[in-house]
Amino acid sequence: MRFGRTSKAIGVAAAAVLALSACATAGGGSEETGTAGGSQAGGSISVAETNAFSSFNSESAQGNVDINGKIAYMTRGGFYHIDNELNVVRNEEFGTYEKVSDDPLVVKYTVNEGVTWSDGTPVDAGDLLLTWLIESGYANDAKTNEDGKVTSGTSYFDYAGDTSGLALTDQPEVGDDGRSITLTYSKPYADWEIAFGGLSDGGIGAPAHVVAEKAGLADEQALVDLIQGLKRGDPDSPAEANDQLQKVADFWNTGFDTKSLPSDTSLYLSSGPFVVDSITPDQSITLVRNDSYTWGPDPKVDEITVRFIGAAPDQVQALKNGEVDIIAPQPSADTVELLQAIDGVNVDVDDQLAYDHIDLNYSGVFADPDVRQAFMKVVPRQAIVDRIVKPLKDDAAPLNSQFFVPAQDAYAESAENNGSSAYDKVDIDGARQLLDGREPEVRIMYNKDNPNRADAYALIQESAEKAGFKIVDGGLGASDWSAALGDGTYDATIFGWTNPGVGVSGVPQIFKTGAGSNFNGFSNKKADELMDELIVTTDKAKQDEIIMQIDKIVWDSYYGLPLFQSVGLDAYNSNRIEGVKYQPNQTGVFWNFWEWGVKE
Repeated sequence: MRFGRTSKAIGVAAAAVLALSACATAGGGSEETGTAGGSQAGGSISVAETNAFSSFNSESAQGNVDINGKIAYMTRGGFYHIDNELNVVRNEEFGTYEKVSDDPLVVKYTVNEGVTWSDGTPVDAGDLLLTWLIESGYANDAKTNEDGKVTSGTSYFDYAGDTSGLALTDQPEVGDDGRSITLTYSKPYADWEIAFGGLSDGGIGAPAHVVAEKAGLADEQALVDLIQGLKRGDPDSPAEANDQLQKVADFWNTGFDTKSLPSDTSLYLSSGPFVVDSITPDQSITLVRNDSYTWGPDPKVDEITVRFIGAAPDQVQALKNGEVDIIAPQPSADTVELLQAIDGVNVDVDDQLAYDHIDLNYSGVFADPDVRQAFMKVVPRQAIVDRIVKPLKDDAAPLNSQFFVPAQDAYAESAENNGSSAYDKVDIDGARQLLDGREPEVRIMYNKDNPNRADAYALIQESAEKAGFKIVDGGLGASDWSAALGDGTYDATIFGWTNPGVGVSGVPQIFKTGAGSNFNGFSNKKADELMDELIVTTDKAKQDEIIMQIDKIVWDSYYGLPLFQSVGLDAYNSNRIEGVKYQPNQTGVFWNFWEWGVKE
């Protein structure tokens, strides 16, 4: 399962967080959302989100932003979703998946008859094959250097998720009149149940017939034939790049990226409950009911508009004025206080499966491990926590693991042994000794429209310059920062990761050499071997042991620093709407959008 990045605080970046505390309600609200009067069918609901929409492909490295994923969640049919108790809930109205065998592991996916894209084209094995090809990395034969740059061979699809799980499968078997594929694994796979469909609903990310047309192929069958004719890529014996496959990948990688509604309707087809109706770039996106959709939960409302409002006070004002019904602003004590003062507003505050962090590139100024270590010594993590998190959570403390949070049993042991204690306090003198008179220039990239990120940057800049670093402000706007990740224009970046709450595949997604979400070029042979072992380990205790070893390797290599586990904040107009329930993972309040209703 992939992790999503957001301009908000986000993500426990690795091990599955299987349970957190129940939803805490602030102010006069209640966890109960039902009312005696019930809700009426139809109507519209408006939601405020921090980030601006930028792509109809939320699975690409560039499109993997929270809001893109949330729009995909409402417009893509899928085999399952994850509820707010972090259970995998199957959607057998869309299709089924079943474990046919344990040894070898064999899993069959079947799309039900009658499931279609919004242009009437059936969702079928062609769509499943394309999804499998992308998420398995089957055709890739690229080798990368320590900076994650390709030195030989080809890496076709710019997939944000981890490919190592589905890479254990060979060419799928197509059946059921072209509606099913069967995957046979060479080894057990820990995340087999959530392996397929990189969205948090096991969804089919892109229509194969559209990708085929845009890549210049005759039709979807031509794409199926192309995929079935491929051999597994071998980095030790790379083949010449497949021109047809490269055209398919090139379109998939960027062809769905847009901030406005395309004139070509095929670029935003839906297989889910809603279809996009209009977009005002960097301001809003409106979805309307997909009338053909009958293969999953039936939404109560006819229209959902998502407005992009970065500043928390502006979101609060929009909720107060009735311009939006639901908000998920950057949390702060001031914001919670403002919300509590508004009559008829329900406020939910709780931990997220998310964390903020600063990552250092393994190139440029930070190619020198002494410079990386020196920089880590000057990051004022406690001051950042005191300013950003403490006002919301009295016991907040700097996060001392890249993989666990305090609610998890393995957190304390990992934090005690991974070397994080060396960065409990700012050590200006220690940093100066490592720099030995050097004054490295460090460009820090972050979302300048996010007040928490701006605060963290300012505190880091002030502290780092005391040790001799020259800090350059590389802040970008809310709709631009995510596209810059990994592009080499900065030396360090402040952002966050969010977790779906199940599975372990997020570990190699971010930390494996050359992985789609490995933006800073971290590469360690021992860590790679441990990650290969992790994904085929099904015992939870053994998974934790492996992840703790990886955690120490990451700290020992001066990767950067986790800052804090994020706190989530949702609020909604309880006088007008119902059905909104807090969700700590990357889907947020949208996880049960079909239950939202306008009160009578």
